[in-house]
Amino acid sequence: MYRDESDTPPDPTPTTDVRAAGLGPLLVSLQLTDSAFPSGFYTLSHSLEGFAHAKAVDSATLPLLLEDLLLHGVGPADATALALAHRATLAGDAAAVAAIDEYLFATKLSRETRQAATRTGRQLLDLAREVFDRPEIDDHFERVVRGEAPGTQAVAAGVIYAATGVPVRQSVASDLFAFCVSFAGAALRLRLTDHRKAQTLLRGAAPVIEAAVDAALRRELADVGATVFASDIMSGRHERADARLFAS
Repeated sequence: MYRDESDTPPDPTPTTDVRAAGLGPLLVSLQLTDSAFPSGFYTLSHSLEGFAHAKAVDSATLPLLLEDLLLHGVGPADATALALAHRATLAGDAAAVAAIDEYLFATKLSRETRQAATRTGRQLLDLAREVFDRPEIDDHFERVVRGEAPGTQAVAAGVIYAATGVPVRQSVASDLFAFCVSFAGAALRLRLTDHRKAQTLLRGAAPVIEAAVDAALRRELADVGATVFASDIMSGRHERADARLFAS
């Protein structure tokens, strides 16, 4: 006779702690990717404002630009550095974390992107050490304060995710999704899309995020770096623009 799972009597000794621990990493990633989390991402357009000023993007080409940024920009650069920093943090290798941080910082070609990465990274670390209270986060923040590491956002996120028990694959996916949410939010404020189409944009990015995650997890430190030169050009123009809504 067919027996529905709902008919199964409850476990008389539920493992509450195990279940809570199982949800813990998910809840951390949800909190960090929430657009209300004050990491500073809301101040960034990720070069989109430069494209908008140049009239080089519209609602129809917005998904294509996001795909290029994921696969050839933030994926090979920030997402890869995040994965490497996550692994180094779990290994207790603070020197490796600092080296990854320096390497990623050096690959950012424009002053604007370097400043954006370190400003949001420091803000993220400062808040996360209070929220999550993990020694690894404190240690990396102190290294950044002492000038021993630049404090890029991606490496900061890698340290935080590792310190809070979020698996590396979920960590990279979460941060790439947060990037997409920030990009979509910028598109809304620049009037390149509306709220409904922004959600379609995010859903359409899902398979691209998955591909970017898989590629990031296979790379080594020497592979870190973006090749979206149009974005670099737009960023360079943006930092010299007379009027700017975003910091990048």
